[in-house]
Amino acid sequence: MAVTIKDVSAKCGLSISTVSKAFNNYSDISAATRELVQRTAREIGYYPNAIARTLKTNRSYNLGVLYSDDGQNGLTHSFFAQVLDAFKTECEKHGYDITFINHNVGWTGMTYLEHCRYRNVDGVCMVCADFYSTEVAELATSDIPCVTIDHAFNNRSCVMSENLQGVQQLVRFAYEKGHRKIAFVHGQRSSVTENRITGYYRALNELGIEPRTDYLVDALYDSPSAGHQAMMQLMRLADPPTCVLMSDDHSALGAMEAANEMRLRVPEDVSIAGYDGIRLGQMLRPRLTTVKQDTKRMGMQAARYLIDRIENPRTAVSEVGSIPVKLMPGESIGPVKV
Repeated sequence: MAVTIKDVSAKCGLSISTVSKAFNNYSDISAATRELVQRTAREIGYYPNAIARTLKTNRSYNLGVLYSDDGQNGLTHSFFAQVLDAFKTECEKHGYDITFINHNVGWTGMTYLEHCRYRNVDGVCMVCADFYSTEVAELATSDIPCVTIDHAFNNRSCVMSENLQGVQQLVRFAYEKGHRKIAFVHGQRSSVTENRITGYYRALNELGIEPRTDYLVDALYDSPSAGHQAMMQLMRLADPPTCVLMSDDHSALGAMEAANEMRLRVPEDVSIAGYDGIRLGQMLRPRLTTVKQDTKRMGMQAARYLIDRIENPRTAVSEVGSIPVKLMPGESIGPVKV
């Protein structure tokens, strides 16, 4: 015979109403009572019925994640996979499951908003999406609670890494090594890219370096082949840069390969930096100079913002969480060759 909530109530010596509130995280239930109920439920093998809980609370305890990237890397994307893992872990602590939002469900095509309604998600985290598309904007302006990562919509909470400051740190570090010909390979259109380009220009201006349009190159994010192509383009200039800042660590791998093909030593002949701080970059020789983003804190903060909006709709406000970055000096930026 299946174990019921009545069995948990009897075992704990509490009313069915109190046990139900403990399972649903009501604020008027103490932590000690909640722990007692949960421990007892585990001991006797009781699990709350998801359908019954949905009918009672009018919530599915299911959160949507809208995730796509131009490089079609999916969950193999080193940086965003870590952000999503932290988001998922924090959501699960609060009793929520995760559903990925897409266009295709079986035989039919749906918009992102339609898929969210089809899955009856309580809220959505939007990460690494085309935030300028009308379909994403439709979801962001709907009545479904949303949080975004690295892009700000009006009246929506978001988590922003300090991208502007990160690029400034890289430019200053290269300058301290004697570099004045500093190129920047940036990703494609996004608020992240815009902030990083601004950081690049601000740092050059602060250091008294005249920017050059041929030192600013557009390339696909997280693509070693795009990084390779951008590096070749820069080093074939009549007056090539002595230091190249890449959009991300994977692109920096492609840039290093291109340098090797041109028989250029890193950092003796040309210096290269990445961005993100993935583990692989720190295993290279020379060890990659990069900016580390706090993926764990980004994912956790996004989950907390979204759950607060869902569970406290009358008191939650739209917030912007700014997550600090950290320069990792490495060995791939060296003194400028005299």
